[in-house]
Amino acid sequence: MRTLISGAKCVFSDGIRETDVLLEGPSILGIDPPRTAAADERIDATGLHLLPGVIDDQVHFREPGLEHKEDLHTGSLACAKGGVTTFLEMPNTRPTTTSRAALEDKLRRAADKCVVNFGFYMGASFDSRSQTLNLDELKTATRTPGIKIFIGSSTGDLLVDDQDALERIFAETMLPICAHCEDETTVRENAARLANSSDVRDHSRIRDNQAALIATRRAIDLSRRHRHPFHVLHVSTKEEAELLRERPAWVTAEACPHHLFFTTDDYERLGTLVQMNPSVKSPADVDALWEALRDGRIEVIATDHAPHTLAEKQVPYPKSPSGVPAVENSLALMLDAASRGLCTLPQIVSWMCEAPARVWSLKNKGRIAEGFDADLVLVDLARRETIRNEEQLTRSGWSPWHGQALTGWPVRTWVMGRTVFAEGRVDPQAQGREVEFDRAPIV
Repeated sequence: MRTLISGAKCVFSDGIRETDVLLEGPSILGIDPPRTAAADERIDATGLHLLPGVIDDQVHFREPGLEHKEDLHTGSLACAKGGVTTFLEMPNTRPTTTSRAALEDKLRRAADKCVVNFGFYMGASFDSRSQTLNLDELKTATRTPGIKIFIGSSTGDLLVDDQDALERIFAETMLPICAHCEDETTVRENAARLANSSDVRDHSRIRDNQAALIATRRAIDLSRRHRHPFHVLHVSTKEEAELLRERPAWVTAEACPHHLFFTTDDYERLGTLVQMNPSVKSPADVDALWEALRDGRIEVIATDHAPHTLAEKQVPYPKSPSGVPAVENSLALMLDAASRGLCTLPQIVSWMCEAPARVWSLKNKGRIAEGFDADLVLVDLARRETIRNEEQLTRSGWSPWHGQALTGWPVRTWVMGRTVFAEGRVDPQAQGREVEFDRAPIV
């Protein structure tokens, strides 16, 4: 089937121009095709902007084991509504994704359930009692974007804080590595000092700037010495942003919407609803993140979508869980930021589409270009809507941005050339595909 999208202003990382785009099957057949080009479907997109589909390289969809919070189907529905055409999911499910068998199980589940494209990280696992590291699994996995390490902020065998284990992962594996960086020793010392607190604002004092900086510096040092590609997840502090000025060329970094739009001032209004790891930080930290995005020290925006039910989130601190849902609204939040002059549409495409495809070597993703996959999102920059809990497709059924009006929204999403979201509805029968990687084979 051929689809001609005409009249849209197409957004590329280097600018915007009005041009027609012709899709054939799962691919983009042509940019500015001849007026005589045949098409089975013609879409008049006059007045709208066409972007590559968003690639969210950090989500937690909770399946298997915690499906009451989210599952692969509901998470993918939220993606489609939000203009996210590809997600990469983290390994801290139950059981954890720390073996090829567990990875293949997730891939089978996703092939049956997901309406958008998908990939899954392998988690590094270390048993401190037996000194056992899942190194063989990490070295032989291929159907994965990379390795996820929790350097702090985890429990059980997904916490890898042992220096020798970290050295071996960086030295002996070939896949790109990403990490949650919060220094476990610092977090525990702060938690002991504030052990009797029931004030959620202390969450940002426990998971403070120093905890993030120490772990991020440690990981970048490992990457530098072993010359291993490394991606810093959810940068949250001005100190980390400064550290990135001196990183090696093979180190990349990302920021998340909750760290760009919330600060410690929001605890008074939202309480545990903005409790997350890493914690929200000060307005000065937020300003530093925006500066780092604009000058290229931070290349990627991803959500760290980490849903819990509203009832779970409303449990008094410190028993309340950390994490917020965001994948459904991330693009709209950034389009609204553009409407307020905080960024441009080409920057959004660079941060949310092209850079994640480049960092993880995703084949034919992240650009509006001939031969690339027809993963696209049409947005209306004039549309103004309010985020409402009752309208969320994520199974958790709420958003920390509930009640906030945004200008600029996705109105149509294509995945591999098929419309999966239009006229306010997601096609639940659509089917995404496992991502492929354009990288040298592991030998």
